[in-house]
Amino acid sequence: MNFTTRRFWPALLALAAPLFSADTPKLTYEQMEKFLQDGKIVSIKSIGTGVTNTQRAKLKDGTLEHDAHVQCIEEAKATFQGDRGTELNFRDKWEFNVAAYRLGRVLGLDMIPPSIERKVNGNSCAVTWWIDNSMMEVDRQKKKLSAPDQDSWNLEMYVVRVFDQLIYNTDRNLQNLLIDPDWHIWMIDHTRAFRLYNTLKEKKDLVRCDRKLLARLRTLNTETLNPLKPYLTNAEIKGLLGRRDVIVKFFDDEVKQKGEAAILYDRPAR
Repeated sequence: MNFTTRRFWPALLALAAPLFSADTPKLTYEQMEKFLQDGKIVSIKSIGTGVTNTQRAKLKDGTLEHDAHVQCIEEAKATFQGDRGTELNFRDKWEFNVAAYRLGRVLGLDMIPPSIERKVNGNSCAVTWWIDNSMMEVDRQKKKLSAPDQDSWNLEMYVVRVFDQLIYNTDRNLQNLLIDPDWHIWMIDHTRAFRLYNTLKEKKDLVRCDRKLLARLRTLNTETLNPLKPYLTNAEIKGLLGRRDVIVKFFDDEVKQKGEAAILYDRPAR
């Protein structure tokens, strides 16, 4: 199912350059979704990292050529024993990638690349726009590289932490945070998220919050989250809204105790 942005975001803006290599034309979100949906897959191969058998596909549509992540994982277990302990009602689903992208658009975030549903080799999969010339956070740390603007880096990382708590992401790691050439952070691979809990996974990860993000969080309800429904159940949406309530209350309380300037900020446009 292709997600049409016309209904929810009438004014579509071109994305910033980091999504593209120098010879790739700038596209709107809607145009990238259409390319991911309709572009011909001319090659596909395993990436070799992670545990969800992620593949990298090359797509062409006669005008544009670009790569995409392809994830088709669909796994459910009553009990799952992983590196981080035992999880009940375990879910590892490609659908959550599409849900995370759509939620990012509802929240006005520009840190999650477009992701759509598409059949690949007969299987329903999430096909996600490839971030050109990026490096994984694990490589940044290995090379001991630092962002040239540490303040901007921190402001983006605060967003990552809020978003991961909102979706109850159980698998955020150094391989699924990407850094583009302009040192912007991109969140990918959300297949182990959207748990049913009303509580947060790591409340201590909440430090500061972007003002616009907090305002958007307040507007979330079953209607504004309707774009997620093909990929989330009513129970999963209920859990998301429960966690939203906890996050909003946390930051409201922090502002009362420490002052707005210490907690809220305005993230620069990317």
